[in-house]
Amino acid sequence: RFAKLLNVNYQVVGNLLYLRFEMNSKDAAGHNMVTKASENILTWILQTFKDVQYVSLSSNYCTDKKVSSVNGILGRGKSVVAEIVLPRLIVTKYFKTTPEKIVDLNIKKNLIGSILAGSLRSANAHFANMLLGIYLATGQDAANIVEGSQGITFCQLQGQDLYFSVSIPNIIVGTIGNGKDLDFVKENLEKMDLIAKRPEGENSQRLAAMVASVVLCGELSLLAAQTNQGELVKTHMELERKKEKM
Repeated sequence: RFAKLLNVNYQVVGNLLYLRFEMNSKDAAGHNMVTKASENILTWILQTFKDVQYVSLSSNYCTDKKVSSVNGILGRGKSVVAEIVLPRLIVTKYFKTTPEKIVDLNIKKNLIGSILAGSLRSANAHFANMLLGIYLATGQDAANIVEGSQGITFCQLQGQDLYFSVSIPNIIVGTIGNGKDLDFVKENLEKMDLIAKRPEGENSQRLAAMVASVVLCGELSLLAAQTNQGELVKTHMELERKKEKM
């Protein structure tokens, strides 16, 4: 009733045909829905084209729960950009750093450092940390943080202020379906105003925007901390180890 086929992408290797179906799954994350729909499409193809043979329902061109270039290019789930402009005073007063230091660190750490590490279409500090927390709290498939953690943190000076953004092409979330009937999940979704009746697909879009906003806040906080030597370790010791001393 919900899945809508939007596009078909394909690759050919010798006599092998790889198909990737793009579908809209409305407010559901869509794992099972898209799998069932793909099975029906596959059955129709085999019945219609008699010289085509079955190999597998999934060919890894999907690409589910794996790091890949194709997800970064075509997207998987929802693609979201979250951005903010922070006045210099806010950066210096509350983050204890400067816009220039954050921009410089993002270039040297997230961009150049990720290139040196061989990161695949990914240049960020720790998207996965925020994704895991909010995925567990809202009943998502936590394994999707694998492709979800692919993304780019970009920032620059905007006059004297800081422009800061995160671009995440693979946010896979839903507000209905498996995992959403757990009591604590229903409570969290209600607090986030994601239970309300809205046009199909709008609640999951709102959730994806919230996810990106959480990631942005975490990225900004960590980068700001790492511009000051010793702050990251000191904070971890104070918040996580309590009275333990190094």
